Amino acid sequence: MEQTSARAEKAAELKHSMNCAQAVLMAYQEELGKSKEELLALGDAFGLGMGGMEATCGALTGAAIVLGLLNKSGQPSKMLMNGILHDFQKQAGATRCRDLKGVGTGKVLCACDDCVRLAVLRLDKALTVRD
Repeated sequence: MEQTSARAEKAAELKHSMNCAQAVLMAYQEELGKSKEELLALGDAFGLGMGGMEATCGALTGAAIVLGLLNKSGQPSKMLMNGILHDFQKQAGATRCRDLKGVGTGKVLCACDDCVRLAVLRLDKALTVRD
């Protein structure tokens, strides 16, 4: 994994007491101006890749929520999220929770802590993009 940041490490630590989406959201609590309760509720349904590992990694869905709320770049959030998604997939090996955790293959591609770190690093990069 590439060089990390204090925010990425904070998110990884938070992951030990909440789901991946919530950990990413909570890492941006100050900038979002939301209470812990609001952010935990917002990310609650995105844990385990929605529906029991069937969909997109919770860290990525958390990043998408934060991006939508904090993007001031003038570029559409969906375009920035596309970049985050592709970078994440390239480094982690997948974007679906089930695939990342090796369900069916027995090969873990990316541990949850690393998924959270990677999503935050990619999100921070996207949030620094300017017109």
